[in-house]
Amino acid sequence: MIRALYTAASGMQAQQTNIDNVAHNLSNVNTAGFKKSRVEFEDLVYQQEKVAGSSTSTTNEAPIGLEMGLGTKPIATARDFRTGNLRSTGAPLDFAIEGQGFFQITLPDGQTAYSRAGAFHLNADGGVVTADGYAVEPAITIPPNATSITLSKDGIVSVAVSGESAPQQVGTIELATFQNAAGLQAMGGNLFLVTTASGEPTTAQPGQEGTGFIVQGFLEESNVSVVEEMVNMILGQRAYEANSRVVKTADEMLAEINNLAR
Repeated sequence: MIRALYTAASGMQAQQTNIDNVAHNLSNVNTAGFKKSRVEFEDLVYQQEKVAGSSTSTTNEAPIGLEMGLGTKPIATARDFRTGNLRSTGAPLDFAIEGQGFFQITLPDGQTAYSRAGAFHLNADGGVVTADGYAVEPAITIPPNATSITLSKDGIVSVAVSGESAPQQVGTIELATFQNAAGLQAMGGNLFLVTTASGEPTTAQPGQEGTGFIVQGFLEESNVSVVEEMVNMILGQRAYEANSRVVKTADEMLAEINNLAR
């Protein structure tokens, strides 16, 4: 009876993690470039009461065994890197990746982070940076006398300068791809870090080596489906309730045992 209490409690804890993940996905439904995740579970060890294949007589063996599972636990959050919908903004420094790839972002400590969020801005020196002030890699600087900014689908950034008829190329945005993007470590701020599981990045111009193209004046929306997350929340809630009912039932059965002596 005590075993049922702990087993059901593990299910309640697992579903709490599941609901936490749903809440995180829903809270970022309007976060540009956000990628939803799902929790993966695995069953715990089994208590073997009778092993399959054990002898039942001098000539016979048990075709199946008797084992009691001891619950479940969450083991991973798998991130879904499918492309979200593209939303038109018209802003010259809003970039969306149409396909695979990540923008490269230089952190203050010199480390390179990776992002799908393409809402960029200019700092006081004309550098193209994120909303947190982190520079795009390779660095791009827009001259102060630029009247317009143009980004080609293959990542070439050009500006129109007053007094000059021909556009001036000021840099190129390169995209990074990974053998296992799901192995990247999320650090918040729409940024990911390389891990041994993700593998080292491969960088290329947009449209080359499997990378997607860049679209100017658009942002990639979150790939969270509100309807899907609401269904997941309902399923998680019902599973939590079912496990809590098991706890209540096991408690009632223990109470019956305690009352036998009366």
